[in-house]
Amino acid sequence: MILVNRVRRFSAALVASAVLVSALPAFAEDISDAHLKAAREAVAAIKATDFYDGILPQAAAALKEQMIQKNPDLQEIITSTVDGTALKLAGRRADLEKEAALAYARVFSAEDLTAIATFYNSATGKKLLQDGPIVTREVAKAADIWQRGIARDLAEQAASALEVVLKEKGLIPQQPIKPEAAPAN
Repeated sequence: MILVNRVRRFSAALVASAVLVSALPAFAEDISDAHLKAAREAVAAIKATDFYDGILPQAAAALKEQMIQKNPDLQEIITSTVDGTALKLAGRRADLEKEAALAYARVFSAEDLTAIATFYNSATGKKLLQDGPIVTREVAKAADIWQRGIARDLAEQAASALEVVLKEKGLIPQQPIKPEAAPAN
């Protein structure tokens, strides 16, 4: 899940950059239809915008809640009106796909995008999208254990080395050198 989230966050950053850069129409004109098509295929393959599927439903739910709190007697009308309006706006989802494709097209060549789409549409690519988050979580656990071990060993070895240096110099520390417990982080 972490890998997918990282890919999605990276995609979000690219989309945000695309919005800023899209104010410069020259960039969009430089991207060929074939390049944009390859970008759309890559965006679809890596599911770059799937993370944002909940935006409209969440906004509609929040709006309904807010409106119903003010007028609880109109709950049924508010619900049907907001839901109907949200359905009309659902078509604008394509705008996000276009912006994401433009963002990817600005960063990657058409050949790169085709390779990305090919990989992520392959069995291995699909497995990476599905199981990559599990692997990432396991690596994070291993890194946490490793970090604690390194911190412990660093504290113990540095304290021992410091004791040797202090003895050689005839210094006596005011506090014990060896830490009582290794730092957690």
